[in-house]
Amino acid sequence: MKQQETNKITEQDKMFMREAIRLADESVKNGGGPFGAVIVKDGKIIAGRSNSVTINNDPTAHAEVNTIREACRLLGTFDLSDCVIYTSCEPCPMCLGAIYWARIGRIYYGNTRYDARDINFSDDFIYEEMERPIPQRAVPLIPLLHEEAIHTFRLWTEKADKTEY
Repeated sequence: MKQQETNKITEQDKMFMREAIRLADESVKNGGGPFGAVIVKDGKIIAGRSNSVTINNDPTAHAEVNTIREACRLLGTFDLSDCVIYTSCEPCPMCLGAIYWARIGRIYYGNTRYDARDINFSDDFIYEEMERPIPQRAVPLIPLLHEEAIHTFRLWTEKADKTEY
């Protein structure tokens, strides 16, 4: 897809983003974080969720992850390459990773990560950590039992009837 094509914003795009923003507003009213997202396929909203980290006591329950989980469940697939996500805020590193793993083809976002930082939702420390060499990271990342663990990767490589992703 040409970059020029991705810059065309339609009234339908605005409608989908407004739904993500509405979900974010609703989340704030219900005690969740100020984030919402929708996933669209063939011009229709397939899934829409908000942030429920504090509601569910789940640090991975960001709006984008919740929405990806719902879309995958409803569509019966882990491959959302024919979908688009609209999210009320620029995705954090975890959500961006989930979007890439789900193969979503396009991301529209409302607020920036800097807007989020301004209300004390800062992802900067994660971006900074990922750039540091492993021995210099704040949370130790320690290799353990590699020789035993590699066995599972060999099993995967040899398995003829695996579902690749």
